[in-house]
Amino acid sequence: MAARIYQRIKNAMQSGRARVGTWTLEFEPAEAKKPDPLTGWAGSGDTKDQVRLTFPSLEAAKAYADQYGIPATVVAGHDRSLKLQAYADNFSVGPITPAGE
Repeated sequence: MAARIYQRIKNAMQSGRARVGTWTLEFEPAEAKKPDPLTGWAGSGDTKDQVRLTFPSLEAAKAYADQYGIPATVVAGHDRSLKLQAYADNFSVGPITPAGE
């Protein structure tokens, strides 16, 4: 019943930053998913796969895992890097030549 704790990252398809700073505790899968014979959908008998707990801080998530005896590993997220650009960079100005040449 191991779990992992990670920080949610911003969705690339949305401009909002809601719920970005929250930490999530998610249980590791106990068994592999297998296709259902009738529908072909992937599934398993592991119901802990459906549980995701969110916390306001990493310390709160660690405290919850310690309180209930859940061995948890913290997955470090990547740092957000900004690529600063100016609108004028879209228009390159080459060497200016007279129109008669």
